[in-house]
Amino acid sequence: METADMTYLELSEDGSGSHKFYEVTVAGTEVTITYGRIGESGQTKVAAFPSAAKAQAAAAKKIGEKTRKGYAPAVRGVRQRRAITRRAIASTRSTARQAPVLWRFNSGAAAFGIFVDEQRCWVGNQRGDVYTVAHSGTVTGRFRLPDGVKCIVADDFWIYAGCDDGRVYDLSGKVPRAAYEIAADVDIYWLDVHDGVLGVSDRAGRVTAIDYEDEFQWARPGGGESAWMVRCDDDAVYRGHSGGVARYDISDGSLVWENRTADGVLFGWQEAHSVYAGTARHTVHRLAKGDGRVEAVYRCDAPVYSCATSPGGRHVFAGDSHSSIYCFDTSGERLWKLGTGCGSAFSMQFLDDRLYIVTTDGSLACIDASEAAIAAARQGTVPHPVDVKAAASLAVVEPSVVVETTTHIGDGVVVECEQQGERLRVRVISPGYEGWNVQFPKDIREAGARYLVEGVRPAGRGGFYRAYGEIKRLV
Repeated sequence: METADMTYLELSEDGSGSHKFYEVTVAGTEVTITYGRIGESGQTKVAAFPSAAKAQAAAAKKIGEKTRKGYAPAVRGVRQRRAITRRAIASTRSTARQAPVLWRFNSGAAAFGIFVDEQRCWVGNQRGDVYTVAHSGTVTGRFRLPDGVKCIVADDFWIYAGCDDGRVYDLSGKVPRAAYEIAADVDIYWLDVHDGVLGVSDRAGRVTAIDYEDEFQWARPGGGESAWMVRCDDDAVYRGHSGGVARYDISDGSLVWENRTADGVLFGWQEAHSVYAGTARHTVHRLAKGDGRVEAVYRCDAPVYSCATSPGGRHVFAGDSHSSIYCFDTSGERLWKLGTGCGSAFSMQFLDDRLYIVTTDGSLACIDASEAAIAAARQGTVPHPVDVKAAASLAVVEPSVVVETTTHIGDGVVVECEQQGERLRVRVISPGYEGWNVQFPKDIREAGARYLVEGVRPAGRGGFYRAYGEIKRLV
């Protein structure tokens, strides 16, 4: 019986966050490569070669590529997979009158991630499923990520999903690509992205900033734990945890202010001049971004799992652990309280007189928040909600490191991957562009390779491009 020759490598970096393995097995003329996150089964590829010698040569080449990137021989099982905390689900049925739900879609598991724009709604659940739903209530797309989705955020027109596998996936293209990778010792609670800078809050109460090249910038411990709030803007990162809310300078992480009045934070929201902290103490606190002072307090009847505002903060919305949603005016006066009928809102967003929520029972629900609809609901008159179903034929798109090849440039932009010290950088080489680095998926980078992207846009204060559209390798 022919014996197999196996090489097992790991890359686990303290700063940049990589926590991956790569295994190469040669058996006769076949080479089997298995790769993925440490502690997980990973993905497997098998390739056949004309001879055993060619198979050995191909395996040696792959091993050489990985060791040059920092991978080293290891023993499987010594390092453990990253810690993952699932948010505790404590939700009771509301005793308030029913809210005017227009439609609802059951994603199949508790849902934390939501993003809504003019085109569609995004929902991500604890099972790793991400769906897109049109505002009319039709499911238009489905992605499947390797682990539970913590949150979905937008930065310009890029859409990112933070995943329990420690990665942040760019969902803007046809196939999800890993854009950021979080250090293995960070048990992620929430994420936000602004101008390419990623803010991460975690179980230990820390906040970490990572730049567009997926490189660690700074981290700050907190005087509390369970940091469920992180929000980023041009100048600052705002973190909320069990001990209160703090503002940090986005460039170096220096503390600007701290407010311990708004403690027990379970969720965060922001407008141009204020941040909002939903708390376990049944309140939403509005804090001034400039100095952290309390501008208003919005009082609910149970712990607040989520909050949001209408444009400019004219109205403030909150969702509690008793499956109720609230609306307040900007000063703090409660205008109404209604029941969701589909669990407690773990996250929410307001757009065009509609309040969209994702809930503990996995629903994405669209609520008519117009004055007329709310007035009718308070009198007991609500529409019959449409139960949206995903078509059985809907394709499921998963992350991939496979890149199509092309020889035709056309109107695309050419970028090149080059070795700079210990890092593989990607730079634009098409004429008419400055030689800035490009945010580009790390898993598909190969030294010396050139890629064709649909286009790039400058973003961020540091001088870099983001690639958008389909990625192909030039041959």
